[in-house]
Amino acid sequence: MGPSWWQILIVLVLFVLLFGRGKISDLMGDVAKGIKSFKSGLADEGEETADAKVIEQETPVPQPKPRTRAPRKRSSN
Repeated sequence: MGPSWWQILIVLVLFVLLFGRGKISDLMGDVAKGIKSFKSGLADEGEETADAKVIEQETPVPQPKPRTRAPRKRSSN
């Protein structure tokens, strides 16, 4: 069973009292700036790949062989 509405309200009130409205708004502004820069970075990357004429081929990376263990000898007691 999840938290009730009263518990959520108490946590939110404590959060606002501890951090204050100014810090919360600054934090949310920073998050919004980060999202905007992330989206613009994705858009810039999309334009660069659309303009590229040469397709680069990736060389396959050799996978290591799995290590096998020798069977254990059982002691006869």
